[in-house]
Amino acid sequence: MKTKKHITKADLVFDVVKWMFLVLFVIATLYPILNTLAVSFNDGLDSIKGGIHLWPRQFTLKNYTTVLQKDTLIQASIITVARTAIGTVVQLLATALLAYVLSRKEFIFRKQITVLYVLTMYLNAGLIPNYLLIRNLNLLNTFSVYILPGMVSAFNMIVIRTYINGLPDSLVESAQLDGAKYWTIFWRIIMPLATPVLATVALFIAVGHWNSWFDAMLYNGFNKDLTTLQYELMKLLSAVTNQGANVESMKNAQNVVTPMSVRAATTIITSLPIICLYPFLQRYFVAGLTIGGVKE
Repeated sequence: MKTKKHITKADLVFDVVKWMFLVLFVIATLYPILNTLAVSFNDGLDSIKGGIHLWPRQFTLKNYTTVLQKDTLIQASIITVARTAIGTVVQLLATALLAYVLSRKEFIFRKQITVLYVLTMYLNAGLIPNYLLIRNLNLLNTFSVYILPGMVSAFNMIVIRTYINGLPDSLVESAQLDGAKYWTIFWRIIMPLATPVLATVALFIAVGHWNSWFDAMLYNGFNKDLTTLQYELMKLLSAVTNQGANVESMKNAQNVVTPMSVRAATTIITSLPIICLYPFLQRYFVAGLTIGGVKE
């Protein structure tokens, strides 16, 4: 027979304080998102007055229609989705392979190569040398410029390598005794066990590709077929900002977009895919290293 747990006054106070803190934390986290959503559905001129919190005061879809009616938006969305999908897979595989190689103790140059990669995090040649390099590699006005230059990330490599170093050596040793080669060990043992860190790094890479616009402006700025969603939205936001000086002369106008309202709609549109993707990867963040593996 189970005994009923006695709840003391201290436990009750702790629970109340704990839940109050969690509720306040959720409110502080969700309020900026909900406020941006409310502004995105509110009339532009009315948004300038302020006072909009969680619900639009003058509901309108003009902000979204202004953003979505751009002629190049569909093509830019296709390019952005393609670069995000291909870039994430390619960079994740290349970075994981490099991290696996540099995690092997039998590789005698692993420390020296690791130092070289770490130096790239602190030393940068600059914008002009990078542009000249891209030009000399014939990557200008190509889709490959979104994928190849950033195919390996030093930071992500260190994160994955640190995770692999934490795996039991007995897993690799037992596979080698069974005749498994390095590729087999990497693909069938390391990759499944490293799923949590790979999912986390994949989210970092995907967000980086999805939000990137500067490389599109720099390398494919005059090629409408290779423009990206973020670059097109940035140009739209710049155009609306330049028209912001005429807002005072449109006091009686209805459904007028302003930089504030377009910025809010742009933020919601660009963040929605990442918000939808995050719940599917969240469960990997706290997963164990070798659940079900051998114990040493």
